[in-house]
Amino acid sequence: MLKNKTVFITGASRGIGKAMALRLAKEGANIVIAAKSVEEDPRLGGTIFTAAKEVEDAGGQALAVQLDIRHEEQIQSAVQQAVDKFGGIDILINNASAIQLTPTEQTESKRFDLMQSINVRGTFLMGKYCIPHLKKGNNPHIITLSPPINLNPKWMGGHIAYTITKYSMSMLALGWAAELKGAGVASNALWPRTTIDTAAVRNLLGGEALAKMSRTTDILADCVYYIVTKPSHQCTGHTFIDEEVLAAEGITDLDKYAVVPGGQLYPDLFV
Repeated sequence: MLKNKTVFITGASRGIGKAMALRLAKEGANIVIAAKSVEEDPRLGGTIFTAAKEVEDAGGQALAVQLDIRHEEQIQSAVQQAVDKFGGIDILINNASAIQLTPTEQTESKRFDLMQSINVRGTFLMGKYCIPHLKKGNNPHIITLSPPINLNPKWMGGHIAYTITKYSMSMLALGWAAELKGAGVASNALWPRTTIDTAAVRNLLGGEALAKMSRTTDILADCVYYIVTKPSHQCTGHTFIDEEVLAAEGITDLDKYAVVPGGQLYPDLFV
């Protein structure tokens, strides 16, 4: 179903983005690995080139593109490279994101600006430059990694600078669904019920202890597969939680996704 379709994934050199790339590559998709990493950081692991090699080993075609989505000209160039190589773009996955869970007084302006420029502006510009190609795509979809908009003060009070950027990403996802409905381009957001074992969780949030209370990146990768194989005119305008996507497919035993099967799971932010 995805053979020869072209999927553009931001932040795809490691973690959730790479898991999605490998899952869709297994179906024969062309994957654009767009991320900043061209030299390996031992704390994070992986580069666009190592991820591209894994994509090809998994059965897909890969294009490794160095991209910092803070820079508009880099986005334009990356999108053009994807179109030049594969002939178009059918799916955009807005995965790249910056996180800083601090209250207002402890949030430096440069961190505020970083989250705004990546999470909000970068995601918007990815849409801006991919949409003309998505409109010509085959069953086109946009998926943005962001949560349902939950105005509970719990999520607003603890880390407002981060929260407003993630909710802005969800507003983009919902806004594109309305804007592009007539063009047949689907747009949805996707978010995990539990924490996911990534470098961010291990290095920034809770270390090994939290990683052991998390699920693997495979759960989101499988969800993306189920979403993008739905007819784009029928599956749009949702802020999906991963468990709901899988339940709709009749998948309720999620133990295989747990880092520690049968162990206690830690709820993610915003749910």
